[in-house]
Amino acid sequence: MIAKPEKFTAAQKLAVESGITSLRTAFDSSERLAALNLNTARELLEEGTTGIKSLLSAKSPEELAAMQAAMVRPMAEKVLAYYRNCYEILAQGVEEFVKPYEAQFAELNKTVASELEKAAASSPVGAEAAVAAVKSGIAAANSTFDQVTRASRQAVEMAESNLTAATEAAVKAISTPVPGFASTTSDAPAAARRAAKKSA
Repeated sequence: MIAKPEKFTAAQKLAVESGITSLRTAFDSSERLAALNLNTARELLEEGTTGIKSLLSAKSPEELAAMQAAMVRPMAEKVLAYYRNCYEILAQGVEEFVKPYEAQFAELNKTVASELEKAAASSPVGAEAAVAAVKSGIAAANSTFDQVTRASRQAVEMAESNLTAATEAAVKAISTPVPGFASTTSDAPAAARRAAKKSA
C-alpha cells in the first residue's frame, strides 16, 4: 500500500515546526546566557571597584589581610552561582530543544505501527515473517532510543548533583579558616566593615 501524499506533507510540516521550535529555544537560551553574562560582569565591576577602594584605605598589613579575607567568600559564592546559573540555562535549553523531536518520534512510531498493521492485513500468505522482522526492528529502534534518552537524562542529573556537591564543598573550603591565619581573619568581616565606613 502506498502512503498518501497528505501524510508526507503532514510529516514535513511537523519536521519544519520542530526545527523552528528548536531554533527559538536555542535563541532564547543564548539570550538568557548573554543577559547573565552582562549582569554578572556589571556586578563584578561594581563590587571590584568598591573592594579596591576599601583595600586602598587599609592602614596596616593586618587590616589589609583581614579585608582581603572578607572578600574571598562572597566573590567565590558569586562565581559558583554564575556557573550554576549557566548550567541551569543550558540544561533547560537542551531539554526544550529535544522535546519537539521526542513528540515527532512518538507520532512517527504510531504512524509506522498503523501502516504496518494495514500492510500485514493485506499482505500475501507467507509474508508474516517479513512483517514480524520489521516489527522487531522497530521495537529494537524504539528501545535504543528510550535507552539513549534515559541515559542522557541520567547524565544531566548526575552532572547537576556533582555541581551541587562541588559548590557546597567549595563554599565550605572557603569558609574554613587556614591554620595560622585564623587569628588575622577571624574578625575579617568586622574589619572590612570598619574600613568601608572609614572610606565612605
